Amino acid sequence: MRVNTLKRAAVAFALALPGAAIAAVVAAPAAHADGCYTWQRTLQQGRSGDDVRQLQIRVAGWAGAGGIVRVDGRYGPETTAAVKRFQTAYGLRSDGIAGPQTFSKLYQLQDNDCTPAHFSFAELDDGCGRGGWSGGPLSANQTKANALRTMWKLEALRRGLGDQPINVTSGFRSTTCNDRVGGAADSQHLYANAADLTARTRSLCELARAARNHGFSGILGPGYPNHDSHVHVDSRRENNSDRTTNRTSWSAPDCGVRSGG
Repeated sequence: MRVNTLKRAAVAFALALPGAAIAAVVAAPAAHADGCYTWQRTLQQGRSGDDVRQLQIRVAGWAGAGGIVRVDGRYGPETTAAVKRFQTAYGLRSDGIAGPQTFSKLYQLQDNDCTPAHFSFAELDDGCGRGGWSGGPLSANQTKANALRTMWKLEALRRGLGDQPINVTSGFRSTTCNDRVGGAADSQHLYANAADLTARTRSLCELARAARNHGFSGILGPGYPNHDSHVHVDSRRENNSDRTTNRTSWSAPDCGVRSGG
């Protein structure tokens, strides 16, 4: 786990203030919490803009059973429901409105490079050890952006499993890397939309079942060919560059996980 000490200390100090002082803190404009992103206004259904899009990236893992949160900059019912689930998961008032308390929790969770507290770009980088985000079908910038979205979904999955550690055994793969490891020609790893997972304190079936609630439209696990040692999760429904994969596909037969089930 990576910790931005000053950031966490500032949040803890604010939460420790007496009631009147707390009211003043939460009513004030959002402070620049770190080097990543700062929200400047309260967000709710009907709002739109890049600030909504930034929020959607961070709550996409709270999509609910079989759902996804479209990262489109429009605060609609999907986003409202995801924000409510995020708020409930972290003990906040669950009203679906992203205000100072919700943003404070997000600042507490994110690091200066915008990654969530328990995952890093290094974990999602080229699975063959080459490093970098080029060599796939997308630009390096888009590939890295997809990896960030994947990490925030993994952070939500981790929280949903009781904050138990999750190990990423494979993330983004360049075309060369994907060929080397025998990956499918249309693998979501090529887009940084995918991660292969194991966990020390949770079974593979627990991972596969929980992933259904955290925005993953692709889940492959025990019982699916070559997936008895890990669980593959991906965001294929959001991969607009390949419309043939714009669907939900879950298959972990040994765990009772099937598409839509």
